[in-house]
Amino acid sequence: MRLRTRSLAKINLDLRVLNKRPDGYHELRTIFQTVSLGDTIQVDYQPGRTKIDLISNFNISDNLIVRAADNVLKTTKSTGRLGFVLTKRIPLGGGLGGGSSNAATVLLALPALLGKPLPMEKRMELAAELGSDVPFFLLGGSAVGLGRGTELYPLPDLPSLQALLVTPGIHVSTPDAYRALDRKATHDGSREIADFQAVACRIGSTGWRCKNDFETVVFQQHPQLKLIKGKLLKLGAQPALMSGSGSTVFGIFPNRELRDSAARFFRNEDSGNQVFSVTLVSRSRYRALWRRQLATLRDSKLWPWPQQDRYAG
Repeated sequence: MRLRTRSLAKINLDLRVLNKRPDGYHELRTIFQTVSLGDTIQVDYQPGRTKIDLISNFNISDNLIVRAADNVLKTTKSTGRLGFVLTKRIPLGGGLGGGSSNAATVLLALPALLGKPLPMEKRMELAAELGSDVPFFLLGGSAVGLGRGTELYPLPDLPSLQALLVTPGIHVSTPDAYRALDRKATHDGSREIADFQAVACRIGSTGWRCKNDFETVVFQQHPQLKLIKGKLLKLGAQPALMSGSGSTVFGIFPNRELRDSAARFFRNEDSGNQVFSVTLVSRSRYRALWRRQLATLRDSKLWPWPQQDRYAG
């Protein structure tokens, strides 16, 4: 049996870093949003002894696809030979959640391929074990992320707004970015929370303002990223922001013409930037994508979008 899936990227429409938690993670407030840039994953399954193979156009150590597949096999008490072919388009280390999305794709697709239903609560549990961003990709669309990002609350769908992603050839160390922020366990994040609540209430509206706490330290270390953000704003982006801890900077544009004009500007620069013209992908579009993909395997009435849980809506 074979399944071919798309694995979409995300951006952070807002990101606040609060106090450091006893478990070593940081308390976060963020707004995740899926975008149309995506990797492609082909999965082949044959019954038999367990063996997991991965072929990719990038050499990635400790790939989350293999770990996610192994967890699904063990959880569903299944065996078999799995072959994954990963074609990456999402830049590595760009703050776009490519690896997390790949892992969530396996959690969504593999149970259907095996014919072993897996409750959404269990998928969420497996996703959180794999990484802080992974649970979001079981939902898609717009969602508030709390805690270390794994506590999720879907927001109303945004329209398919036009956006531009600019990823320079810069590696930003996430651990170093957290250390530079120097958030203590006693850090009072009340102001950040109040600002974040205001953003969440007005997201997508005219004059919408957003913030990423990592910009204060990452822009000092990598001034090129600040320049990219400034150019996006001058070219008409409303707003422009770094995603995650970088290095991708995105701009959301009021229309396709301005977005395409900005894309031509960045592509004409001799800077080595990767430039992607994308749209925001709503939760309804994300679900529709998965319905189409899973319907090729099973009766769609028996294998609907796996949101039959507390997040359904």
